[in-house]
Amino acid sequence: MRIKNCIIIGAVGAAAFSLNSCSDFLEIESLNDIVLDKFWNEESDVENVVAGCYSAMQSDAVISRMMVWGEFRSDNIVAGMNTTDDADLVNLLKENITPNNAYSTWGEFYDVINRCNTVLYYAPQVAANDPNYTESELQATRAEVSAIRDLCYFYLIRAFKDVPYATEPFLDDTQDMALPVMPFYDVLNNLIADLESVQQYAVRKYPSTNSYAQQGRITLNAIHAMLCEMYLWNKDYVNAVKYADMVINDMKADRQALIDAGGSIGSYAMIDGFPLTSESFSGGNYYGNAYSDIFVSGCSSESILELVFMDNDAYIANTSVGRFYGSSDSYPGYVKPSELVSQDLTLDAPQVFRDKYDLRSYENVLEAGASSFGIGKYVMQIAPFLTIENQTIKNDFTVSYMYTKDQCRSNWILYRLSDVMLLKAEALVQQVTGADDGGLTENDRTLLQGALDIVNALEKRSCCSASFVPYELTDYSSKSEMEKLVFKERRCELMFEGKRWFDLVRRSMRDGATEYLVQAVGTKGIVGSKFANMDAMFWPYNVDEMKVNPNLTQNPAYTSSAN
Repeated sequence: MRIKNCIIIGAVGAAAFSLNSCSDFLEIESLNDIVLDKFWNEESDVENVVAGCYSAMQSDAVISRMMVWGEFRSDNIVAGMNTTDDADLVNLLKENITPNNAYSTWGEFYDVINRCNTVLYYAPQVAANDPNYTESELQATRAEVSAIRDLCYFYLIRAFKDVPYATEPFLDDTQDMALPVMPFYDVLNNLIADLESVQQYAVRKYPSTNSYAQQGRITLNAIHAMLCEMYLWNKDYVNAVKYADMVINDMKADRQALIDAGGSIGSYAMIDGFPLTSESFSGGNYYGNAYSDIFVSGCSSESILELVFMDNDAYIANTSVGRFYGSSDSYPGYVKPSELVSQDLTLDAPQVFRDKYDLRSYENVLEAGASSFGIGKYVMQIAPFLTIENQTIKNDFTVSYMYTKDQCRSNWILYRLSDVMLLKAEALVQQVTGADDGGLTENDRTLLQGALDIVNALEKRSCCSASFVPYELTDYSSKSEMEKLVFKERRCELMFEGKRWFDLVRRSMRDGATEYLVQAVGTKGIVGSKFANMDAMFWPYNVDEMKVNPNLTQNPAYTSSAN
């Protein structure tokens, strides 16, 4: 493991100063000249470094890897415009990945991890010196930074499988940073145990005066969402459902409280019992309301955790989205939707979206010209208004609705309600014990119906037809058929959000084979032989990491290409 900045305090001032999460975090001073052993004296010192943890996650290097690792190798993405400006991107889109690829570096994630470890190391010392920094606040800090650290490790193991794992900070150059790797499931079990141990101390609600903190900082719901997904990867489906329900029920309670307080039933009404926001605008045949709340305004009632970018040129922008997905200056961006995704609704039998009334098709994929399509999600600063005329969907999108180059202000969403709902659906399906050719128990049918109810709620929210027809259990009455439906729904709902490749990897690890993944990427022309070795789903260790850490042994799928 190589960490570029062993002593992180010198850099944390600038990082924290540029943080765009919540108002309290913005009002901090530069720490560039602070000496490490004279710094940790009071609560504000801890808050400044915690702010730096979030700020580091907002960097282009981190978000671009969240996008590349989680989405770009999937069946959703192909090369867009000017991609040749980035040779490493061209190669990964062709699955010609070598240890020299720049996107195989992980130092930026370990930088965030080291910041978190440093806070955990010094915060108790601050609590002992500053009477205003109470034990409960110390424990809340511990929960918050532990979750940030665990989230970073979760990204690393999903991308690389086995990675170096450390919970102590690297504070000077005399420490040995050449750590051996820890196996995937050992790291995952550590992350789960860590989150289980701190969840009781996490903040459930931040004060309303911190307008962005509820979604821009770690909360109890964020930890529960992480535990839900981690248990799903760990094949502990009972606990995955348990933590999904905690999130869903908490968000239901919040929505019901708004209704009970006299809020408009139309504005806050649930969809099939789930606290989902309607896509329909009140009055008129207009759609795109939920998209506007979630992806344009940001920090919506459905959001659990996102990296927040202020709509202010004084603060950093989400340049990764502007570069990869596009802007008003260059559209499409370096990547665009695969042909199957962009042409799906022209097929006699759509394979991705259900039918022409699925609003997500028009929100995710936008025409960029004659027979040319780009990614719509995240790139628009004004929501598209979708209307129906003579049973035809009309999208009033124009390029002027997009952010300009390097000024994208879209928040990057890490967890939202529909993601957790579908994680629960997947976990429900995996608990079915009956064979596909018969033998389903009553409990099996209950599990399948629970998964189907989740899919139907999301389909209903996204349907602009006046006569929505739900899926029926009689058409998806086996484990394999329901599993396909849930994965299809996750693809539609979470497209371009950095989820699809990880979904394919998780399923392949569960199946013990890459057949489903190979079938998926084959739709964009990737030959299945590239994944004959299952380790090829993961990234190689970067050649520079191999040089400085003799304890790393290259991923066997890439040994022939190692430098």
